[in-house]
Amino acid sequence: MALQVSLGPAAQRRAQLARRIRLLVAATIAYNVIEAIVAITAGTIASSTALIGFGLDSVVEVSSAAAVAWQFSAADHAVREAREKTALRIIAASFFALAAYVTVDSVRALTGTGEAQHSTPGIVLAALSLAVMPFLSAAQRRAGRELGSASAVADSKQTLLCTYLSAVLLAGLLANSLFGWTWADPIAALVIAAVAVKEGREAWRGDTCCAVPIGADAQAERGGCGSGCTCCAPDGKEGAR
Repeated sequence: MALQVSLGPAAQRRAQLARRIRLLVAATIAYNVIEAIVAITAGTIASSTALIGFGLDSVVEVSSAAAVAWQFSAADHAVREAREKTALRIIAASFFALAAYVTVDSVRALTGTGEAQHSTPGIVLAALSLAVMPFLSAAQRRAGRELGSASAVADSKQTLLCTYLSAVLLAGLLANSLFGWTWADPIAALVIAAVAVKEGREAWRGDTCCAVPIGADAQAERGGCGSGCTCCAPDGKEGAR
């Protein structure tokens, strides 16, 4: 008796995953619009390069999520796949634009053209994002990996990046507020820029390491990772590259 090998989720399951991704993307856009307004406003008042950079990252996240929303607005699976490369390029370009702005503004701050002030709204926002973003990222990453969508996985990584940036931002703002380390703010912003460049390069290359459909037999044993990938452990958690 011939053994049938599934190369991905069935049509009904694909439709369910697509709906889930659309809902997660909508939630991400809504949260990040609010986050961007608060961060950029608070950053401008406090002259905080890191806080403004964090707000711009929220704008990037909105554009990234909007690209995925556009891709998944198509009901036909083949059309969504055809839109994948364009969505990835939009995500990558957004990362690069963020990195360029934050780098220039950080260098300006480090050369003494401006010093960041204490920002209570910024600290509260960074702490809140640190609590919220991991859940949105994990849910979208699981759905994107099962569906085999590189763009959905890339967008989930953008959301996860927001978690890391929240931690970096919180550390920089607290160091500035508690110890008067004004240099901590632009240094934190440069970390944001470096991570953005890394993620932008991966999105531009269309890195699908963790985006193969986990319904495939051989790949399922590796937790959904392609051959040679080390980004996902067998239990589905991401590991070090």
